[in-house]
Amino acid sequence: MKRVGKPVFFIVVLLIAFLTVTSFFGISNTYGDLRTVYIKGGNDIRWGIDVRGGVDVTFTPPEGVDATDTQMTAAESVIKQRLISLNITDSEVYTDTAKDRIIVRFPWKEDEEDFDPEKAIEELGATAELTFREGIEIDDEGKPTGTTLENVILNGNDVDEAVAGIDQNTNKYIVSLELTSTGAQKFADATGKLAASKGQISIWMDDTLISAPSVNEKIPSGKAMISGNFTSEEAQSLANKINSGALPFKLQTENFSTINPTLGLGARDAMVLAGVIAFILICIFMVIMYKLPGVVACIALLGQVAGTIAAISGYFPPFPSFTLTLPGIAGIILAIGIGVDANVITAERIKEEIKAGRTLDGAISTGYSRAFSAIFDGNITIIITALVLMGAFGAPTSMMAKLFSPIFSWLGSSTAGAIYSFGYTLVVGVVLNFLFGVLSTKLMTKSLSQFKAFRKPKLYGGAK
Repeated sequence: MKRVGKPVFFIVVLLIAFLTVTSFFGISNTYGDLRTVYIKGGNDIRWGIDVRGGVDVTFTPPEGVDATDTQMTAAESVIKQRLISLNITDSEVYTDTAKDRIIVRFPWKEDEEDFDPEKAIEELGATAELTFREGIEIDDEGKPTGTTLENVILNGNDVDEAVAGIDQNTNKYIVSLELTSTGAQKFADATGKLAASKGQISIWMDDTLISAPSVNEKIPSGKAMISGNFTSEEAQSLANKINSGALPFKLQTENFSTINPTLGLGARDAMVLAGVIAFILICIFMVIMYKLPGVVACIALLGQVAGTIAAISGYFPPFPSFTLTLPGIAGIILAIGIGVDANVITAERIKEEIKAGRTLDGAISTGYSRAFSAIFDGNITIIITALVLMGAFGAPTSMMAKLFSPIFSWLGSSTAGAIYSFGYTLVVGVVLNFLFGVLSTKLMTKSLSQFKAFRKPKLYGGAK
């Protein structure tokens, strides 16, 4: 057996202790009202709507309407615009073009006791009112006033299509407009009037200004071009917003659910408490049943939990923070159980090898070697299952959803964030089980076995 030095145990324990403290509490500095975060901790976890309270709603076109992908994208754009106008910036909007559905999740508005989620849902699904207006006169609230309020040049029905593209002459991003025959005549009259003074035509979504291009010349053809210092994303966003105003349908609510933040936070605290109690009971059981390997297993399990929290909170800079839901917490608890199972298998193998007459070093080495195949097979099947869950219930833009799109495209993505969170925490926990439950326990056990005080077979389950 390849020996492991005595200091290895202390090095591993110190690393786990550092990870545990920093992942749970983070590292930050507060100066006055300014808080600078260097390492994110448990307090920086983004909780899902089922925890902090909020609304989960699915919109669809009216029955019998087969919306195009362009129309669904345009509808998504107007929903995002309206969420911002409602001061709801921490939201999730996904479009499932296979089933013509738009899934919207947004949290309960903070410090507002009279928030009416049904009214907010009605506002989000209403038909978008797109208008092209003369000038850019706005009041203190940013709404049109004066000449701009009174002189409406075009509305959504006058627009056939808006397309983002590149001007071949200037090589800059533009938005091309194609108007209906009625719209073309209105636009020709308005641009003819404003061209001499280089006036502006402001574009509004409901009462929100989305663009205000200047008129350089009369445009009689019904085909116009909006130019500016657009990025590709900005040009596409403007085209989507204009198209949304030309939608021939109003979005309908297929289903929605709401949860009060008090209920969600209560459920979160109950699950966290259940996890802590389960962890303590597991550690007591492991120490009583497996002696020294049980102690080592508890240290490794703590590292696994800390690593999972780190993977969720944004502890590692390259990886953004993850939205944790109640099923996500259940995934963490289940992953701990899987970690316990790995340690039980290994401890039993070591015990069997000692009873078979092997030396302590040989029993430890053989025990880990023979236990690994069973641990590997069980954990890999769980990882595959969890990844499939992430692919089936993840957002269409997520990596797993794209990977499994050939399988689930004919069904359409369910986009259930709660189940996706369960799959994510389960995958993370199982992967960390290989790191802590297999590798670190092996290093710590072999290191401890080099101390004379820990070379008694009875400490590993052998005969007294």
